[in-house]
Amino acid sequence: MTATTPAPTASPALRVVVASPLSEELCRLIERAEPRIDLVRDQSLLPPMRHPADYRGDPAFVRTPAQQAEFEALVDSADVLYGIPDVDPAALRRTVTANPKLRWVQLMAAGGGAQVKSADLADDDLTRVAFTTSAGVHGGPLAEFALFGILAGAKRLPQLQQQQRQHDWPARRPLGQVRDQTVLLVGLGGIGKEIARLSQALGMHVIGTRRPGSSSTVEHVDEYVSIDDLAEHAGRADAIVVSLPGTAATDGLVGAAVFAAATPGVTIVNVGRGTVIDEAALTVALQNGQVGFAALDVFASEPLPTSSPLWDLPNVLVSPHTAALDAGEERRIAELFAENATRFLDGRPLRNTVDTVEFY
Repeated sequence: MTATTPAPTASPALRVVVASPLSEELCRLIERAEPRIDLVRDQSLLPPMRHPADYRGDPAFVRTPAQQAEFEALVDSADVLYGIPDVDPAALRRTVTANPKLRWVQLMAAGGGAQVKSADLADDDLTRVAFTTSAGVHGGPLAEFALFGILAGAKRLPQLQQQQRQHDWPARRPLGQVRDQTVLLVGLGGIGKEIARLSQALGMHVIGTRRPGSSSTVEHVDEYVSIDDLAEHAGRADAIVVSLPGTAATDGLVGAAVFAAATPGVTIVNVGRGTVIDEAALTVALQNGQVGFAALDVFASEPLPTSSPLWDLPNVLVSPHTAALDAGEERRIAELFAENATRFLDGRPLRNTVDTVEFY
């Protein structure tokens, strides 16, 4: 189910409570962009950020019992929440249950549906409260990371680094040219569309996936294949890039059958969700050379367990789910929220509403 678009509020001001760290500069940006809201915040109750887009804040920050009670009373007074309190699904469940007038929650993550699912909310609450994500905000940085992974695989980055460490100057050998290569994009949402644009600009042949029966098209995609036929087409690709959300339907979608059918030495990039790739199967394919290089920003379990063999494989780049982060992220989310606040107040559909059946 998906929450219906809320009717315009009868109150002269929509009470929005800031539940995630947000600078005063961006608070004022939101207030200027949509003056009909009452943006309520108490910075003393929010953990300080350690770096840009640090929505969990400093782990050393602890509220006193009195401060915690004050914080909960504040978030429970909201018509709208900017962020999940303490980025904690249990805290989200508590305040949704405690606050019957809550109508909308803005999530900081592009894939925030998983957080809503983890809150295990009642059906009535999922219908009453709209949840929106920051989808689209991270498309540029993630597409650049995907391109970085494609280039690193084509240019044999692990081998070059090993040679450098060993002070080895081997016989000259050719490197891959991305302009002569094919990329298979598993996911054509906002991130996939930007990856398609950049890949085509480099001269790559771009294959996109879509659901069976779909006839939708995306600019900069040269051809389409059914997502159910990944293994059938994997052998045509020099690089496979995953940007799908994590749902029951995508769990383990890119697995042993896909790797076995792929071009030997294929590059794998994941900027979607870690659960879309079968990590055990990927590990085997990396170890036997069927996958030549993997650039991974997301993993099935995060932080990546120290026991994972992915840490030590020479042909793997481990990025700790940071590829989307850049100094402008917080501003773009604030601007997106302000636009959605206007939509909310005018009774128009919100952007990036979470599907609370599939939770993406």
